[in-house]
Amino acid sequence: MAEIKDILVPDIGDFEGVEVIEILVSPGDTLALEDPIVSLESDKAAMEIPSPEAGVVKAVKVSLGDKVSQGDVLISMEVSAAADASEADDTSATGTAKAEPPAEAPATPAATNETAPEPAPAAPRTPPLPAETIDNMAFSKAHASPSVRKFARELGADLSQIQGSGRKGRILKEDVKAFVKKAMTSGHTGAGLGVAPMPEIDFSQFGEVETLPLTKINKLTGQFLHRNWVTVPHVTQFDEADVTELEAFRKQLNAENKDSGVKVTMLAFLMKALVSALKEFPRFNSSLDNSGENLILKKYIHIGVAMDTPAGLVVPVIRDCDRKSLIELAEEVVATSVRAREKKLSPADMQGGSISISSLGGIGGTAFTPIVNSPEVAILGVSRAQMKPVYRQNDKGEGEFVPRLILPLSLSYDHRVIDGADGARFTTFLSKVLSDTRRLLL
Repeated sequence: MAEIKDILVPDIGDFEGVEVIEILVSPGDTLALEDPIVSLESDKAAMEIPSPEAGVVKAVKVSLGDKVSQGDVLISMEVSAAADASEADDTSATGTAKAEPPAEAPATPAATNETAPEPAPAAPRTPPLPAETIDNMAFSKAHASPSVRKFARELGADLSQIQGSGRKGRILKEDVKAFVKKAMTSGHTGAGLGVAPMPEIDFSQFGEVETLPLTKINKLTGQFLHRNWVTVPHVTQFDEADVTELEAFRKQLNAENKDSGVKVTMLAFLMKALVSALKEFPRFNSSLDNSGENLILKKYIHIGVAMDTPAGLVVPVIRDCDRKSLIELAEEVVATSVRAREKKLSPADMQGGSISISSLGGIGGTAFTPIVNSPEVAILGVSRAQMKPVYRQNDKGEGEFVPRLILPLSLSYDHRVIDGADGARFTTFLSKVLSDTRRLLL
């Protein structure tokens, strides 16, 4: 006997009000287990919601543009009794329901440009305010809950200037959002910085034009990067690493493992080198707390990798890099890049990074200034390696120029946490590790 079931939004992390950007089913459609129902897009990633049941769609309960959260109804589905009985048999035979094994991602090259190709880097769900001076004393006396205070600090909103709409004038999150929206639409986009607002220009007066709308990820990533550039005092340290022997070893490793289908890229070596550097310089594996008065040192090593997708820049986080081999890191980066392009990353995949890597080596360039993926305090940019003449001198004082493969490094860091001397020490150490693969064992 058939049964009508409501299919709900599953656990999508600590997010509410995620927008429905695509509806993939219609009433009357027959769905198999794990068939996609809708696509959702948060401020950090787009994801497809699969069906937890097999059956026939009776009604679609959401529309394009709707905001949904965990537990909201997506569709009503007619589930056959046979499917229920089969599931019950599986449960009674083992004591627990059988879980479907995760599908293996095809081995395809990982994207390497800054698209990364964190979080991620992750972007705020509401447009941030420009950096302004906040009266901390008045802020602390405002009538608001701790979660609302945290939310306001993240957006740079001064609670002392917000009128609360809650009981007894309590400031709610909606009040903070309204305050931010008003500030962003008032035209004072350079408030507090002495910058005049950008003029509105009709570019069609100069010739033919075409208007292309930005994706939501494009817009929110731009807002996030703008906030970080304005609020984080950036310094970029440039250096070079001689990776001649490392590249030879990488090619040898791939030749030995060609039958496995796993290709180790330079990115995997960079991640292992960063593990060594973060252990040597733990201050780079930290974040400032919300007050800006305490430094949180992290005991884990999770590395964000910037990835380029058709929807825009995302920075998923590869976890526990200190516990994984080169081969395991290479496999996980490839699988993650596939999930990123297929919009299957969850918000949780973008969180918790120690440091990020943005690699443009597959495209070109000699150096660039990556933007720190806050709340991380540093990001490593990598450009294309080039053969260069390097002067080598022997013990007798005799020397000659020899061809060496040189990898450009660009380390941006938060100067509130990291001094220039430590920045130089970090890249020097990183260069030594990359120049001699034996140091990866230390």
